[in-house]
Amino acid sequence: MDAVIVEDLHKYFGKIKAVDGISFRVREREIFGLIGPNGAGKTTTLRILATLLKPTSGKVIIFDHDVVKEPMEVRRIISYLPEEAGAYEQLTGYEYLRFMAGFVARSSEEVDKMVELGAEISGLGERLKDKIKTYSKGMKRRLALARALMFIPKLAILDEPTSGLDVIHAYHIREMLKDFVKKYGVTIVLSSHNMLEIEYLCDRVVIMHKGKIIAEGEPRKLCEEHNAENLEEVFVKEVMVHA
Repeated sequence: MDAVIVEDLHKYFGKIKAVDGISFRVREREIFGLIGPNGAGKTTTLRILATLLKPTSGKVIIFDHDVVKEPMEVRRIISYLPEEAGAYEQLTGYEYLRFMAGFVARSSEEVDKMVELGAEISGLGERLKDKIKTYSKGMKRRLALARALMFIPKLAILDEPTSGLDVIHAYHIREMLKDFVKKYGVTIVLSSHNMLEIEYLCDRVVIMHKGKIIAEGEPRKLCEEHNAENLEEVFVKEVMVHA
């Protein structure tokens, strides 16, 4: 089953074509990557999927719900982690997770379960008892990711999920995302500038440039097709060709 269907999607900001007629499909329980240089249209595409922006034209369907016609239904089954995700600095990590869970959970028991899962995802341990204003950028990122995933959404939309994390914690997050998909059947669409991360995590990717899709496929097959050692080399070759 297709979790996400994007057909002939356009998004203009005045005369600027941020997204220029892209189409792709994301399979259920897949980790799907959007990659490209700055200004390629990745974040705009993610925001349209998250119902934060309306497309100029085209169609986006998420688990049989149209993002324009049925935005509330879409929001009930997705979570979105923006590249710059803030939090309430005066709350502790636990208080923040509990506060956010309260918007979704239908009982106090469900809140407890969400917070427990969020604490596990964050890996922050005892630091969850401290106020968020004392956290490093990486710790805030881990908390934001925990908030996005503790609801166990059908679709998680993640923009630069490991931004600001050191090597050890980025590794922890990547392993956790892989396990999360296997355990809960979640579908993930993510963007990252870390090509090694994309190559490791993603079942399939699209490479965007100037609002268009210039390549699509499994990372390993893209490397074979371009006679490249890794996805980073594929990325550079494709962007140079379409410069």
